[in-house]
Amino acid sequence: MLALRLLNVVAPAYFLCISLVTFVLQLFLFLPSMPEDPAATPLLSPALLHGALFLFLSANALGNYVLVVQNSPDDVGACQGPSARRALCPPPSTHFCRVCARVTLRHDHHCFFTGNCIGSRNMRNFVLFCLYTSLACLYSMVAGVAYISAVLSISFAHPLAFLTLLPTSISQFFSGAVLGSEMFVILMLYLWFAVGLACAGFCCHQLLLILRGQTRHQVRKGVAVRAQPWRKNLQEVFGKRWLLGLLVPMFNVGSESSKLQDK
Repeated sequence: MLALRLLNVVAPAYFLCISLVTFVLQLFLFLPSMPEDPAATPLLSPALLHGALFLFLSANALGNYVLVVQNSPDDVGACQGPSARRALCPPPSTHFCRVCARVTLRHDHHCFFTGNCIGSRNMRNFVLFCLYTSLACLYSMVAGVAYISAVLSISFAHPLAFLTLLPTSISQFFSGAVLGSEMFVILMLYLWFAVGLACAGFCCHQLLLILRGQTRHQVRKGVAVRAQPWRKNLQEVFGKRWLLGLLVPMFNVGSESSKLQDK
């Protein structure tokens, strides 16, 4: 349990450090190194457009991250321990989290990178957090590949060029052909690639469960859920204002969980 509590503190700090490093590399290394387009107007310059896109992705990723942390799943106050939980709480929709030391409604899983449980109140923000984190990481990887290609004169036209970049760069780094800053960017490329794919997988898996009206906890326990149309399952999580929430980080306004919370 001590290891889980420690992980619950280290993982969010790790995520915030990676976000800060990505922000610094994008704004102070990748964007200034982009070639100028003489035919483009100042408002439509490549650096400005790429910077606006990165800020949009980052703002949505970090904004939904904050909402996931702030909006914890509903705590069942009457259930203070395992014995009370068995007597008073229906098992299909609740779960006692040992890390958070509380019983939450519509429990899905505990996310160590946010240090919080994922449930009915923050499920929508968690899915959007995974989506925009994946897009921001993959976009940063593409920008980093363009930077390394220009600095080291490397062509990525061959499909295996990215896979062989790391071992080749390590040998060149120890021989002095690759600078430390360039080696750091190359390592970040693989980190962005891994995090981007992982977050995309989490997002797709979570959307599939939402369409089925299930949570990850219910799938692990083999709990049967009431069948209903997939559109209704989506509306219960994303609400009627799903398009606004897709563009701007916001709480579950208009969703079924927020209506139940207001009551």
